[in-house]
Amino acid sequence: MPPTTPKKTIVRASPGRPVVDVHPLAPGDAGHAVDTVFAQLSPRSRYLRFHSPVHRLTGPVRARLVDLDGRCRAAVVAVVREPDGRGPVGIARLARSGPGSAEIAVAVADAWQRRGIGSRLVTAVAELAENLGYTTLSGAVLPENVAMLGLVRRIFPWVRLQYDGDAVQLGIRLGAAAWTITDEDLMAELTAR
Repeated sequence: MPPTTPKKTIVRASPGRPVVDVHPLAPGDAGHAVDTVFAQLSPRSRYLRFHSPVHRLTGPVRARLVDLDGRCRAAVVAVVREPDGRGPVGIARLARSGPGSAEIAVAVADAWQRRGIGSRLVTAVAELAENLGYTTLSGAVLPENVAMLGLVRRIFPWVRLQYDGDAVQLGIRLGAAAWTITDEDLMAELTAR
């Protein structure tokens, strides 16, 4: 059976507030979405997303971010609908990293952070990954990015966190694999105490 596309989700705020649509990012819209979201990131947010100071997207980095095939490289986008227009305010991307596994990365425009958009994006990209047949998600988060670490823990309480020299490596199982306890889980639990 072919994988299904995740449903489009709509986040409605209270009356008078903008509506935010979260849906899969079409390859033809990727360039505009990447450029628009990147332009709305502060230097601090760029540092937390790319793990280094990034003043502008270089050609090769931008090319990699907009290269979507819907299977090995896919993304979801959060788009705000306001009376005076609409525009992308966040992107969550996945990239195949091995058999059944994908790495995820998320960026939300500074003006839209701490408003639930990151949670919607992470949930939507995990659903997309599961629909594409991935059973494991991974990611690297800087230790000082406590907001992202907290968000991941809230959405995936079973997340496995492994600290290396520079970043916190995330290990998230999806689907039935999320409910299977492995020897690694037991060892991680014992060493965390």
